[in-house]
Parts: sequence; C-alpha cells; structure tokens
Amino acid sequence: MTATSASMPAFCEGIQYFGQQPQGFDQYGKTPAIAPGSKAVDSTDPAAAYQTLLYADALRYLILQMTGSKASGHPGGFASQAEAYAALVMLGHKNFVTEVGHHAPGFYSAMFLDKSLEDMGIQTVQDLRDRFRERHGLLGHLSGQIPGLLAPAGPLGQGQHFAMAGAFLHPGVLFPCTIGDGGLGEPYIMSAIAHFNTAYPTVTNFLPILVWNGYSQEHHSMVSLKSNQAMTDYWAAHGFAEVVLIDAKDFDDQNQPGDYVDSTLFSFEQRLAFGQAILAAADKAAQSALGGKLTVLIIKQLKGAGVHARGAKSHNLYAHHTLDNPDIIAGMQSCALSPEAWDLVRTNCERAGGGPASKTVVTEFVRPLP
Repeated sequence: MTATSASMPAFCEGIQYFGQQPQGFDQYGKTPAIAPGSKAVDSTDPAAAYQTLLYADALRYLILQMTGSKASGHPGGFASQAEAYAALVMLGHKNFVTEVGHHAPGFYSAMFLDKSLEDMGIQTVQDLRDRFRERHGLLGHLSGQIPGLLAPAGPLGQGQHFAMAGAFLHPGVLFPCTIGDGGLGEPYIMSAIAHFNTAYPTVTNFLPILVWNGYSQEHHSMVSLKSNQAMTDYWAAHGFAEVVLIDAKDFDDQNQPGDYVDSTLFSFEQRLAFGQAILAAADKAAQSALGGKLTVLIIKQLKGAGVHARGAKSHNLYAHHTLDNPDIIAGMQSCALSPEAWDLVRTNCERAGGGPASKTVVTEFVRPLP
C-alpha cells in the first residue's frame, strides 16, 4: 500500500511500505491510549495492550527500514524484546539503558518516534535512514551523546552499572536495563548486581530485563537450554525477590516448533492476549522494583521475531541485505502500519513519560553537586 501525501504524516517521509488498517483498529485504535496531559497508560486497558503491539511493530519496521538502507546493522536482538520495551515506555518509563550494543537500531527508532532525534536534525524516516551509521549521525553501537539516550552500550556488561548508578542518584525513578541472554554468559553482570545490592539493599529502582531469545549473536546462548523454572531459580539464587517471566510459547496457537517462538505469527486474539500479559508483567515488575524488591523482568521470545529472518540469521545484515532484498522487503511488509497507525504510535510515544526522552530523562539535565 502507498499513502498519498495528504494522508501521510510528515515524519513518515522515507517509509517505503504502508499496511492496511490493522485488525482491531476501529475498536482499540481510534483514541491514543495515553490521554492528553497523561504520562502513561492504564495497564488493564485492552486498548493500551493493542497500541503497545502497534508500537512494537513500528519499532520493527523502522529497524529494517533504517538498517536495510545501509545493508548494515543488527535487527534481530531488539526485535525479540520489542513488546517489553514498548510496554515499559507506554507505562511512562523512559530512563532506559542497555548492555547490548547490538540493540542500537531499536533504541534509535524509539528516540525517533518520540521526537528526541529532532534535536539533532532528524525529522523524517528519510533523515533516519540517511544518518544511520554516518559520522555525526547514529553510530553502530549506542552513544550516550544521542538525544534521549542515557549511556553508551557495548562491550558486554556496562548497562547494569549505569542503571544502578541512576537508581542510586534518583530515588523513585525507574531505570530499566535490557540484558541479552548472550551477555548473561558473562559473570560480571550478576556479580555486579549482587555487590551493589549488598552495599545498597534499599536501592532497587533499577529493573534488569532479560532478553531471552536463545541466541548470542550468531550462536546459541549459554542459557538457551534452561527451563523456565531453572531460569527463575537462577535469578532467585542471585538474590532476586521477584522474577517476572513472560514466555511467548504460552500464547502460541500456530504450533511453532522449539522452545522459542515468534509472537507476531499468532492469531489476532492470541497476539492481543500476549500484549495484555506483557503490559501487566511490565507494570508488576516496575511497581515491584520501585517498591523495594530486587526484581527482574524476563521476556522469552525467538530472536528475530517479526523481522527479515529468525534465530541466528536475524542477528545482523550482510552486504546483500539492501532494501531490494526479498527478505528485507517481506520483513518490512509484514510489520507495515497504516498512516493512521503511525500517527497514533507517535502521539503515544511523545506523551509517554511526560514528553520526548531528550526533554525528560535524567541525563539531559545538569545535576547539582551535593
């Protein structure tokens, strides 16, 4: 589907593929789930869950459109946790950090959607494509110099340090931190959290989010064979009082093989149920962390969910993965949104947390010395 210039929001310039009006839009998508003057959704609102899924698909689309424009970048990792990221943002939590440098395209897409990147002259999707992996643009790995982003990411193990430091300095503010299951193979992530919790047991307002997709870059992760119970026990053994795990497999109605599945392939009803469960789990985990419990949120979903490939092949693009590549085209078309849906997603993203991340997150302000 192509959109006319009259029907297309200006920021959508550079989007190659638009979708039809998504199923359920008339019921759940006519009004932004984040009302004017509000900062977050009601986690029990079905419309909020539906619009969280639209946000997740928007992130997936932009990741492919942006990385495909340079035949370079890493789509698969962020795609597997797009619903969890989207849920926490829709709940008003934008002080995000990560230890996964390869998730950069997803974070850049999120900063574009909430207008943060306008601070560096990125107004449209075409600008996003042009500035990706360019000097004075959007680097291959995250940089804390990008408007709205709190810290750099990569090599492994940095993210939780920034999250814990932020939590210590800003009581009452949640600092979610995504951690890849490949990164979990490194010992210092858990040991760092354990040391911090021993020194500052009352500072729990940081939230590790384990992206459990079965793969570390292009091979299986060390924890890929753990059962859900074993993974829960692992975090509990490291002192976590609350382990909130959402497994996409529990909602699968397409008989996908293996322990890791792609929620974007579910029926509409089951995908909405998954979205509602993710939103509820994210809210539960956030409130637990803010309420004094050492908490982790785990999303278990196949690497590459909803993009150009699944599993190990989704990790990065190669030279042939241009915007003319059939797999890239099919991936973009599978998660393409209508112009109205794009407008809805952007409205929610801008309102979430009280405004663009570049205007609201803690690193965008000078902190007075004590």
